[in-house]
Amino acid sequence: MSTDEETDMIRETVAKFVDRELIPLEPHYLKSKLPGSDHPELTSEQKQRLRTVSKDLGLWGLDAPEDLGGHDLPTRTMAAVHEELGRTCVPFVLPPDSPNLRMLQAVGTEAQKRKYMQPYIEGRMVSAIAISEPGAGGDPAAMKTRAMLDGDRWVLNGRKIWISNARAADFIIVMARVGSDARQGGITSFIVEKGTPGFVIEREIPMLGGGSTYEIVFEDCRIPADSVLGEIGKGYAPMQLRLRTRRLEMGSTCIGIARRALDMLCEHARQRETFGVKLADRQAIQWWIADISTRMHACRLMVRDTADKTDRGEDVRHEASMIKVFATEMAYEACDHAMQTLGALGMTLELPLNALWQKARLMRMYEGPSEVHRQSIARRVLGLRG
Repeated sequence: MSTDEETDMIRETVAKFVDRELIPLEPHYLKSKLPGSDHPELTSEQKQRLRTVSKDLGLWGLDAPEDLGGHDLPTRTMAAVHEELGRTCVPFVLPPDSPNLRMLQAVGTEAQKRKYMQPYIEGRMVSAIAISEPGAGGDPAAMKTRAMLDGDRWVLNGRKIWISNARAADFIIVMARVGSDARQGGITSFIVEKGTPGFVIEREIPMLGGGSTYEIVFEDCRIPADSVLGEIGKGYAPMQLRLRTRRLEMGSTCIGIARRALDMLCEHARQRETFGVKLADRQAIQWWIADISTRMHACRLMVRDTADKTDRGEDVRHEASMIKVFATEMAYEACDHAMQTLGALGMTLELPLNALWQKARLMRMYEGPSEVHRQSIARRVLGLRG
């Protein structure tokens, strides 16, 4: 079977899963986000059904190594998967979370892969990653969390913020500095398990779109010597690998968001009349439709090109930054135009459009804001260092 045939087959399976299982849950999810609501995002029964159905469809471990029970699908195929998942506002991730999987796969020891990666692929473990710090963001030069070796234990001290999934995670990959080197020097990855003394979830931070991130503190948090993920002082490169994987995922997700927004825009425009004229016949609406369609096509080609380069082992930092900027801004504008077309209906919290718009807005900031990526793109084109 060719890659294109395999991609089409997987895409169709995921698309049916989204249409039959996720989209019907949107009214429940949206109700949970209304002010004063005490409804859970998804009930335990709904979550279990999604896990059971997706597993029965063979949608777990899609890009995980075959020798660990995965399907080892190419990046282009995974892009199609994330595009389809992007069409819904219901938060469901097919196990495992690929960016952290990539870090474990790239630099994990055999013992770490057995202990963490295998159950991670099988959906028995959940992970998070802690990079950003208060007042520093993701700037490696300003990272203050430290790790010191004390006998046969590493001792972590510091504070991390904007950590997604921290409360649910069975283990967290923590970036900390060993020694006094500046900028990227000394940055090391550590695996910290839930329940480790000195690992404190200090507060939950409500975010736009109804989600949450967390601020966590390490107070003399003692972890085993073999908790180092990769080499001491060389944690920056694997972290970048993880970020590039996420940025490519986000590009695909944004195409899905834009597709859903365009579908809602077109459906409304065909039906709604203003002053005796269908919205679909008005030039302003037609130009929005043309622009969204064109940008979606361009973004899909960008993602496919970068996916193929990734599978060939090429450095895609430049392309990943361009995708991150282009895709997130495209999805945001697509949702904004759809909301404008729907008028007052587009302003309600009862439609998934508002939730998708908020999701797109968040992604313009997550994994590096557009302004930072634009600077990185320009510096590479100019041939400047750093």
